[in-house]
Amino acid sequence: MKDLADQGSFQPISDGLESRDPLEYPDYRAALGRARDRSGTDESVITGPATIGRRSVELAVFSFGFMGGSMGEVAGERIARSFERAADRGVPFILRTSTGGARMQEGMRALIQMPRIVAARLKLADAHQPYIAVLGQPTTGGVLASAGALADVTVAVSGATIGFAGPRVAARFTGRELDPNSHTATSAFRHGLVDDVISEGDLPSFLSNVLATLAPDDPKPVEPPSVAAPAESLTGSEAVLEARNPDRARGPGLAREASESYVELRGDRAGAQDPAVFAALARVAGRRAVVIALDSELAPGPAGCRLARRAIEIAGRLDIPVVTLVDTRGADPSEASEAGGIAWEIAALFEAMLEAPVPILSVVTGEGGSGGAMAFATADVLVAYEDSIFSVIGPEAAAEILWRDASQADRAASLLKLTARDLLAFGIADALAPAPLTPDRVAAVLAYHLDRLAETGASRHERAAARRDRWRR
Repeated sequence: MKDLADQGSFQPISDGLESRDPLEYPDYRAALGRARDRSGTDESVITGPATIGRRSVELAVFSFGFMGGSMGEVAGERIARSFERAADRGVPFILRTSTGGARMQEGMRALIQMPRIVAARLKLADAHQPYIAVLGQPTTGGVLASAGALADVTVAVSGATIGFAGPRVAARFTGRELDPNSHTATSAFRHGLVDDVISEGDLPSFLSNVLATLAPDDPKPVEPPSVAAPAESLTGSEAVLEARNPDRARGPGLAREASESYVELRGDRAGAQDPAVFAALARVAGRRAVVIALDSELAPGPAGCRLARRAIEIAGRLDIPVVTLVDTRGADPSEASEAGGIAWEIAALFEAMLEAPVPILSVVTGEGGSGGAMAFATADVLVAYEDSIFSVIGPEAAAEILWRDASQADRAASLLKLTARDLLAFGIADALAPAPLTPDRVAAVLAYHLDRLAETGASRHERAAARRDRWRR
């Protein structure tokens, strides 16, 4: 507790709960007494209100010294009540784990704590309050495979053992020794299972940043973006060169620099990270948002689409808008991407965008290429920078297909009508954003259009229904 909460702020709740002996397990009651004496706590979990960075939270902390931090009926009930108190109080919930999993001495009465605490976690989601999980040394078993894996932001403590089955159990089950790098915090991060690996000493500042980023909106005023009528519009080929300028700002950098603070969301929770897609909880001119940005030098693959869906789900739980910054020549067409189901993942991303119960703003900052870009642009409002492009296919590929001559790319660029002003004329874009593309201008564009979306006052159901209707029409 001391390493997370502000000094003296944690107030453990005395709830009178006491472990029973449902299995009449030999020596269990005596073992509980010894565990209390050794650990100085009455159970493996203690919970209560606290502050972190002077912001109110609900905190639940495991004690590994109490029977290996195992979760029995009391621990499960305390975590569930803690989730529910956070929902009722309207404050974030923070779980700090250090556990070997379900308590064997309580048998199935311990195992059913898994769905029990997940049900309580859903109440917190209904209250649109953040949930942050800190996976300590160790975190295995039923705790990880329930509440531990369902946080909006999840970090692992440096050096922690992380895994569904503990290393010894896994080795016995598989009949072979594990790779030394398996079941580690570093491995979990590398495979997209946690958002970061944090040292013990850095946890308070990290949590303070998350809480500050997700604090209630305090919007700063911004000027409406205005785009002057050009003396001469860019031709298709000129627009392609401008959008692909190697010196042009890239989406992830723009997202970071346009944000007052942000917490990066890493990994698809299915075993992979995709550097082509950046996602973060962010604060832009005092406004909260989930920002998803594409990197123009990389092609999003299946894991990138899954990360985007995960980010959209978090936005829905927290009831905050989604912003996408679109700049990609298209989805990854490689063999590995195809084997990973890239077409299926793009389709699923379309569904997630259309079903999201929160406002979605998309901004084309460079190039929008084919379906891989369109999936990230299916928004309530689509804004295009005046020197950006969006096309059904890249002009080089179009020339190759149409005339079997890639040197005809300039001709294809003209015929495809891919400039931002073409996009506006077609009624696909809702507005243009003024060049040059800089972080401060991006922040102003985002803030302005997010305010306009908020002014509609639409309900969550109405928002999703209107977006589906927009794209249906």
